[in-house]
Amino acid sequence: MNTHELAPPDGAHRLRRRKGRGLGSGRGTTAGKGTKGQNARSGGGVPPYFEGGQLPLVRKLPYRRGFRNPSRVEYRPINLRDLDRFDAGAIVDPTAMLTAGLVKNERERIKILGVGELDRALTVKAHRFSGSARQKIESAGGSCDVLEHASSVS
Repeated sequence: MNTHELAPPDGAHRLRRRKGRGLGSGRGTTAGKGTKGQNARSGGGVPPYFEGGQLPLVRKLPYRRGFRNPSRVEYRPINLRDLDRFDAGAIVDPTAMLTAGLVKNERERIKILGVGELDRALTVKAHRFSGSARQKIESAGGSCDVLEHASSVS
């Protein structure tokens, strides 16, 4: 067998329909476009958003500016003054913050901020700490443990 003898099996390929190639082809004259009108012309038709001259929906909606980063990581801010409800020596983790009403669910990422003072030693477990919060917790005799979040990229 030679390369010029290669061919697909019978029925594997259909011949393409040659529209507008005369009356004898069966697809001549208007070539399936109907008679006259905008859609029968070459380059005719309207874009998908065209609504017959009515003000299109895309122009009725407000123009949204800016950019929303889909990879942004949100943290629930909690100030040091909110941690004074815990007893000295307590372990303050997301579960304890949930029972105290500081967060809405345990899966939230938490960042401790340094607003307020801390007068007792606490073991604080959170995903992030500001510099001032870390310094105030450690100067009060406590410790800061950084938690890893399951889907965190950083």
